[in-house]
Amino acid sequence: FARAPDPAPAHPELRPVLDDVGGEAGLVLLMDDLMVLLLADERTRPFFEYVDQAKVKRHLVEQVCVILGGDCRYTGRDMVESHKDFEIRHADFNALVESLQIAMQQRRIPFRAQNKLLAKLAPMHREIINK
Repeated sequence: FARAPDPAPAHPELRPVLDDVGGEAGLVLLMDDLMVLLLADERTRPFFEYVDQAKVKRHLVEQVCVILGGDCRYTGRDMVESHKDFEIRHADFNALVESLQIAMQQRRIPFRAQNKLLAKLAPMHREIINK
């Protein structure tokens, strides 16, 4: 059976984007904001309401930190495994991306840095969307 793609492929060339986010500490703040938005949005709340939110945030921080060339280690599961118990449609994925964009704007992350991060996260929809 085929292995899922690496959920946290490192892109050292994106280290400046990590700096724009505020490093690992900035990612923690970003994911805190993101979780608030995800829980406030009726489209995404069902996916996050009854999970270990602290663990989800920690894994998101680790994953994005590694992707952006940071000195972190991703300790979560691959994206297929992480999302297999949920019925996730394109609209659900898009709603999460919208919330992430809002969170990045609230944190005043430069638009160019936002786009570079989203470009690395977007292909994961193939492993996350399962409905």
